[in-house]
This record gives sequence, structure tokens and C-alpha cells, in this order.
Amino acid sequence: MGGSMGFLGKGLPPTQMMNMVMGSLYKQFTQKAINNFDDFHVAVLDIFNNFNSALPGRHFDFPTPDEIKACFTLWKEAKGEEEKKTVFLEFMAKSVKASKLDDVTMITGIVSPPAAMAAKRAGENVPQLKIIKLIPDVIFVPTVTILAIVSAKLSRRMYLK
Repeated sequence: MGGSMGFLGKGLPPTQMMNMVMGSLYKQFTQKAINNFDDFHVAVLDIFNNFNSALPGRHFDFPTPDEIKACFTLWKEAKGEEEKKTVFLEFMAKSVKASKLDDVTMITGIVSPPAAMAAKRAGENVPQLKIIKLIPDVIFVPTVTILAIVSAKLSRRMYLK
């Protein structure tokens, strides 16, 4: 029994798995009618949207419109169906990148909930902020955490430009 369990644990080799995934992606891609760049763009974005909604936890960044346009011109110039498939699969292999979480977002997400609870407890003792007692902790803490993460991301984007 140990031998069969060892065999089951290995699964498919990574190259076979990647070929299977890419093949099914291309089938999904070719099922759509692609007559111009807009159709091509929507089809590519739909694939990335399916990636992000189907895989829990890990998300992938969308390619830029310029990258998609460059791929579209190569795809349109390709003669046969096999050449078109090769162009598309190379584009997908090159542009599928896992999105990375920066340290500022991670630290903000970790520090915000305890800070929100401390701020709420301190605010309950201030006469002008007595109304804060009416807001349940279950609503207050996630709201403050989300606002803190959004403001950290926005301020980071503004300063990096």
C-alpha cells in the first residue's frame, strides 16, 4: 500500500501539467470569435480573469495593453493555426506573472487590526467620541483595516510616480 501512495503523491510532471493547461487555455481562447484587437483583448483579459477567480489565494497581473497589442499583431501575421497557437502560448507563458504583495501592504494588514482595537478602546473614553461605542467591533476593525490598506497602497502609488 505504501508503494501505491507514493505513486499517487507525485502527480503529473510539471511540463505535462503546463502543456495540458496551455492547451486548454488555447481551446478556450479559440472558441471566441476574434475579428479585431478589441475581441482579442477581451479574450485575453477573460482568461486572466478566469485565472484569478478560479485559483484561491494566488492572483496574476494582467499584461499591459501594449503587450497585448504586440501579441495581437504577431498572432494576426501568423500563417497557420499551429503558428498562431505557438505565438499565443509563448505570450501567455511570458506574461503570466504572479502578483506580488509589497512589504508596506503586508505590514499595514498585520498592524491595522490591533491598532484599530486600541484606537476604539481609547476613543470610547473620550466624551466627544462616545458614539464610537455604538459601532460593533466586527464592523469597525475590518473597515479600519481595509481603509488603512487602501490608503497605504494609494499613498505608495502617488509617491512612486
